[in-house]
Amino acid sequence: MARQDASELARRLARDAEAVCRHYLSNGRRQGRYWMVGDVRNTPGHSMFVRLTESAKGHAGKWTDAASAEHGDLLDVIRESCGLVDFRDVANEARRFLSLPRPEREPEQNHHRPRKSPVPLRPSEAARRLFGMSQSIAGTLAEAYLRNRGITALHESGSLRFHPRCYYRPDDHSPTETWPAMIAAVTDLSGRLTGAHRTWLDPDGFSATTLGKARIDAPKRAMGDLLGHAVRFGVAGDVMAAGEGIETMLSLRCVLPTMPMVAALSAAHLSAILFPDTLRRLYIARDDDPAGDGAMAILIDRAREAGIEAIAISPRLGDFNEDLRLLGLDDLRAASRVQIAAQDVARFMELAA
Repeated sequence: MARQDASELARRLARDAEAVCRHYLSNGRRQGRYWMVGDVRNTPGHSMFVRLTESAKGHAGKWTDAASAEHGDLLDVIRESCGLVDFRDVANEARRFLSLPRPEREPEQNHHRPRKSPVPLRPSEAARRLFGMSQSIAGTLAEAYLRNRGITALHESGSLRFHPRCYYRPDDHSPTETWPAMIAAVTDLSGRLTGAHRTWLDPDGFSATTLGKARIDAPKRAMGDLLGHAVRFGVAGDVMAAGEGIETMLSLRCVLPTMPMVAALSAAHLSAILFPDTLRRLYIARDDDPAGDGAMAILIDRAREAGIEAIAISPRLGDFNEDLRLLGLDDLRAASRVQIAAQDVARFMELAA
């Protein structure tokens, strides 16, 4: 099966993602812009979400399982829900659903579409090497990228670096490219680097469409051992805030400059972060989508079981960086002030007043 054929089938399925989900993931249901179900094998539940429409957060037809961190496209849904192995059978089933004719002659090779691993990780050592060869973000495109998104609180940001020519490969069949990238260190509770996150950047700078990210299909990717770990800003004590994205947490830090914060990089990983022994109160900076709601619920339960007070704080728009960019710093400060404990307003917000 030619790679172009697989890509075209995936695109056609994505155009009618809800119909695909209703047919192959019939145990789920629509919730807003997502289809929620237990897993890709059509188990009842709500830990897996499929994007039904294009948005700034991702393409239609892409799915993620918050419980297992598996992800893929609608061809993977057909494969797993139908119990198929050979990609020729997956493609034929997709054509049947789309009412497309089978090709008159199918190639004799490349019938197998590689199965996706739950998380496409590279060894932690590769992450350490990448971070080691990167430079401080000061005066670089990475700093400009963050400032263009309204982020000015770049203190205690040693976990962020810049690489001017970071490798990027769209898929296994494409040549390797190089793009400038912001590199973030993922560390465990002891500070040991276990992984790295790359945000490839547009060398031409900020635009309203890309918000400064490179014009490629997947401008953000992680590598290494991520589960339980995070990108850290400040040293956690008895109070800490946790959320998904780096930009989200740095935006919140603009109004809570001395509160330690961590970015788990995804909803699935946010729900699984490990708690410092000293932690007594956890603020959960949720993204306003079903994945964010699911991660918040899991994290609240885990925190309470550990004897930690959990408080969810919510953006007015999709996430806290949207609030910062579109509503402004004063609005973000006022909205945050009423969502955190009074003693923490005095403790962490005074310098931002």
